[in-house]
Amino acid sequence: MNTPTDLKYSKSHEWLRMEGDVAVIGISDFAQSELGDVVFVNLPAEGDTTTAGEPFGDVESVKAVSDLVSPVSGTVCAINEELLDAPEKINEDPYGAWMIKVNGIGDTEELLDAADYEKHCEEEKG
Repeated sequence: MNTPTDLKYSKSHEWLRMEGDVAVIGISDFAQSELGDVVFVNLPAEGDTTTAGEPFGDVESVKAVSDLVSPVSGTVCAINEELLDAPEKINEDPYGAWMIKVNGIGDTEELLDAADYEKHCEEEKG
């Protein structure tokens, strides 16, 4: 499992990288491997608000449809439109295939560092 140490993670398997005051959000390597081949992604519109712990979109794989849960609260300032036409990029490079960018962020208390996230994944796998 690839878990870059410069990112923060949520228990629902999203990653977050800060670029100034903007949070860049995607799904983790663990999440994409559990999902299998991603065939569709549904993202919010720019200007939509996100709430920490609430869905902001969903991802469909050959196995299932799963909610994308926001790790922070804020306002969507960009979406990765490339994923709408090429959702397989999530499987190819989960940390390069960001989904949304959020500004005006808050509610970051639940974020995990890489070590704690890896422990969470191990516990979840049982």
